[in-house]
Amino acid sequence: MLAQATMTSKGQTTIPKEIRDSLGLQSQDKLHFALLSDGTVIMRAKKRGIDSLAGILHKADSTPISIEEMLRP
Repeated sequence: MLAQATMTSKGQTTIPKEIRDSLGLQSQDKLHFALLSDGTVIMRAKKRGIDSLAGILHKADSTPISIEEMLRP
């Protein structure tokens, strides 16, 4: 998908609707930019906060262990 936007004199631009829709971007989502040595710019949308990762490693059939048990050699 190729889309075009224009930058204002203040350095602002609007991400084209088809791009926003494809990425599922919403207000307050963070965008990260990386500039490669050949002039290519990579933009990544960061939509998840750290709290969205809570519980992803939990296994239903496992028993929780204490920190002391984790630190045992």
